[in-house]
Amino acid sequence: MKPWLLLPVKVAHDIAPIALKLGAAFQTSDIPKWNPLKWKGLTFPNRLGLAGGVDKDGELIEEWWAYGAGFVEIGTVTPKPQGPNPGKIMGRDLESRALWNRMGFPGSGADVALANLRDLPTKRRTPVFVNIGKNRDTAKDEAAKDYAECIRTLAGFADAFVVNISSPNTSGLRELLQPKQLQRFLGAVLAARTKVEQDSPRSTPVLLKLSPDAENSALRTVVEVACELGIDGFIATNTTLAREHGSPFPPEGGVSGAPLASRSKEVLHQLRDALGNNKGERLLVSVGGVMSPEDVRERLSLGADLVQVYSGLIFEGPGFFKNVAKAMNTRGDV
Repeated sequence: MKPWLLLPVKVAHDIAPIALKLGAAFQTSDIPKWNPLKWKGLTFPNRLGLAGGVDKDGELIEEWWAYGAGFVEIGTVTPKPQGPNPGKIMGRDLESRALWNRMGFPGSGADVALANLRDLPTKRRTPVFVNIGKNRDTAKDEAAKDYAECIRTLAGFADAFVVNISSPNTSGLRELLQPKQLQRFLGAVLAARTKVEQDSPRSTPVLLKLSPDAENSALRTVVEVACELGIDGFIATNTTLAREHGSPFPPEGGVSGAPLASRSKEVLHQLRDALGNNKGERLLVSVGGVMSPEDVRERLSLGADLVQVYSGLIFEGPGFFKNVAKAMNTRGDV
């Protein structure tokens, strides 16, 4: 029985933080350990983490740890606070196990995210990724300045940055994935990372989140350009503008959940193929349509280093992390 699925999606969304806080108080304190990973000085107790878009301001990081997340991604964080796009911004379809949103990076801004990160214990239980984006009123040609500002504000408090230029819900954002624009934009973002950390003993990794709607040839070009610039890894994928036959959702906005699974796996395959022997220490994170422990196991078998969940939490509840851990330990994936 999942009573939250009986509520209107917006109501369930709005009361979720309260319910999560209450439920976390009844969780066991230990984060499940299965198939741990060490990467660039970071230790992941298990391979399943929270995807970006759930905890936008980093208010519930300790609660996600209580539920068993092996890492947490907060955001998307923008430099200035902003509200959601006007009109209807979210939907849910139980039959297809799909979510739809056109939120457009709503959040309280980088200063609030910084305050929440500062409140965490000095010794964190897992790595915390920060997904960063631009404010919607920032011109596309000025976008790199917003991402650089987020890096300057949050440097030293993010264990990794996730560059989000693949959301379909901010006008013109995906145009930054075009090769010439990506070269200029991502080069500036990575240069900002280098500048703020020139006296730091450790550089904060930067990951690029990919769009599922790019053609395979375009995807490979994005990967090639990003690697040439020194990207540390990729997250595949963001939500999709594609619609299955009979989809109840409007054409604008991104769909996640089960309908995204096939394309997400295909992008992971293309990513692995594009990198080939040049993967090195680059981190590959798979997200999109991860709805069961079997899905987590499959993504790892397809070459993902880490897996993230978003829609699976909505349809299965926050116990998803520990259910996956139990399945992994039962099968011996430790």
